[in-house]
Amino acid sequence: MGIDEYGGGQGPRPDVLVVTTNDVPGYRVREVVGEIFGLTVRSRHLGSQIGAGLKSMVGGELRGLTKTLVQTRNQAMERLVEQARARGANGVLAFRFDVTEAADVGTEVCAYGTAVVLEPVQTG
Repeated sequence: MGIDEYGGGQGPRPDVLVVTTNDVPGYRVREVVGEIFGLTVRSRHLGSQIGAGLKSMVGGELRGLTKTLVQTRNQAMERLVEQARARGANGVLAFRFDVTEAADVGTEVCAYGTAVVLEPVQTG
């Protein structure tokens, strides 16, 4: 697996800036739009469960599950950004993920934060 299959996040200069912090240096919050989230639930694939079970007996990374979780988190984050954009926000502060089991059939991943309108601070 390449590095792109193990990570996520935004590329350079996104139209909606997503940060885990409560503020962004060089910007001020002009408006708080409110809480937003992006949610996805992925079912477990029988083959990956069997493979994971066998791998857990000998140890090591569960690459198939790692790749699936990365894809799931990226999808949840994309949905969060879509929500922010739809509400007129250009930023999301205090971004977090929440991951839970969904009724023993899959994994629920929720990306959440506070949608805001950011504007550059005038220096001068």
